[in-house]
Amino acid sequence: MSQGYFVDWDGNIRSTDAPGRGYRCEVDPVARYVAVLGKYGTVAHESSFYRTLEEVAKAGITACLVDEAGNPITP
Repeated sequence: MSQGYFVDWDGNIRSTDAPGRGYRCEVDPVARYVAVLGKYGTVAHESSFYRTLEEVAKAGITACLVDEAGNPITP
């Protein structure tokens, strides 16, 4: 899996390595796509893939970075 970031279902930034809530991510770095999958592989959320937090900022996204539990993280 490619490590990076995506905008979640609440408008926050999450890591693709630890999306939380029992979800996992499938990433297509070429297409810049993230599929957040549930326990049985059902797509629960889709988002753009960002390799770094700098890419997120460059895209004009000012959302909060959160951990697996949804708690804010200071980068």
